[in-house]
Amino acid sequence: MAEIGTGTTITFDSGFFAEILDVKGPDASRKSIETSHMGTTTAHTFTPGDLVDWGEVTIDIAFRPGTRPPIDDAAQSCTITFPDTGAATWAFTAFMTRFSPSTPLEDRMTATCTLKITGDVTVTA
Repeated sequence: MAEIGTGTTITFDSGFFAEILDVKGPDASRKSIETSHMGTTTAHTFTPGDLVDWGEVTIDIAFRPGTRPPIDDAAQSCTITFPDTGAATWAFTAFMTRFSPSTPLEDRMTATCTLKITGDVTVTA
């Protein structure tokens, strides 16, 4: 059975709060280090790097013009809590790198927030 995202929350140490519409990420990656050499004859070879870059989390929210986003705050603790999973969480330290509001004609005002994760992500079941 597929999990449903309705009810997902994200909290910030700063107390910033928004009505969440969508959460994308984190988009984790790590380097692949080429190990090919002159004696390699059939295909390039690689080994995985040791460090993971947890990338970014992008959050679409309902835009409230009277609420200041923490775009100039220092890195802070953030926790995403997923519904229908026994309250599984992903906790990490991040700072906001982008805040982009949209105010369309006769539709909901929204904003997209981008958070850069610094360090590791702790997953709790």
